[in-house]
Amino acid sequence: MSKLKIAVIGCGSIARHRHLPEYAANVNVEIAAVCDIVEARAIEFAEKYNARAFTSYEELLALEEIDAISVCTPNYLHAPISIAALNAGKHVLCEKPMATKKEEALSMILAAKKNDKKLMIGHNQRFVSSHVKARKLIENGDVGKIYSFRTAFGHPGPEKWSADRKDSWFFKKEQAFIGAMGDLGVHKTDLIRYLLGEEIVEVGAFVETSAKTNTDVDDNAVCILKTESGIVGTLAASWSYVSKEDNSTIIYGENAILRLEEDPNFSLIIQYINGETVKYELGNIQSNEEAGQKSSHVIENFVNSILLNIEPPITGEEGMKSLNVILAALESDKTRQIVKVDTREISHA
Repeated sequence: MSKLKIAVIGCGSIARHRHLPEYAANVNVEIAAVCDIVEARAIEFAEKYNARAFTSYEELLALEEIDAISVCTPNYLHAPISIAALNAGKHVLCEKPMATKKEEALSMILAAKKNDKKLMIGHNQRFVSSHVKARKLIENGDVGKIYSFRTAFGHPGPEKWSADRKDSWFFKKEQAFIGAMGDLGVHKTDLIRYLLGEEIVEVGAFVETSAKTNTDVDDNAVCILKTESGIVGTLAASWSYVSKEDNSTIIYGENAILRLEEDPNFSLIIQYINGETVKYELGNIQSNEEAGQKSSHVIENFVNSILLNIEPPITGEEGMKSLNVILAALESDKTRQIVKVDTREISHA
């Protein structure tokens, strides 16, 4: 079987630390091309992975031999590049948030359908071992009725992670569209939807800029989320946690409390109503810190969806549903009202 020829568009930190090394480790893949508007960056990775270097994604997409691409660009380019790639007959793995507005996300989904190509969104939290285990416990009824939840994702900010540090596109609204809420909060909205197996239908939010002086996007957001069955919980996203990264989630149920990624030694702790406590060592969550999980499992799932011709585990539709929660949070902050999330199913007519 010939290897899939992959191209990565955008050679910043997410490509450097996640996409490129995970593609390189996959025996079914050949990294054929890389692209970045910073030519030196494109050349660096082209040499490292024995690939062709481009500074124009349009030129790269003209290569017939490319089977699939990863879109690792600033947020405002996710939709136009993904749509162009799908229309060029390439499968697409797009980083989150998948787009800056619902109309863009819908256009991506329809382009994938029209061209019969895979579209997957890189929500890696669904593949974390503790999250997978928690979903099974909730699904099989061990936790009982879910009463509430709280989830958080915070760290010191993109300047410690992004390739361009304090000058990163993350801090520029015209390129990022949204700050911590889009960078981190969208991960957690997707996670809550995944864990609970239901949609978030209403949002109340405060989305603020309080920690950074070099940006016009939010760096702190706190949301109240309500699901379709009436479960109410909170979400916090922040670029102002100056010490250890917080990537924790707590699910409060009828029979037990699930504590996910809260303890440094045990990735899942279950506190049962009868007083029993069960602790699981399931490996560290993937993070920006050195001790983080080594593989996101995003790449392998994307590659497998192509090779086996199956639906990706995180489709464009799933990505759009999580994006819609973020858009509702922005509207809530602007209007100071509780906002209903658009949960309508997508029509392909």
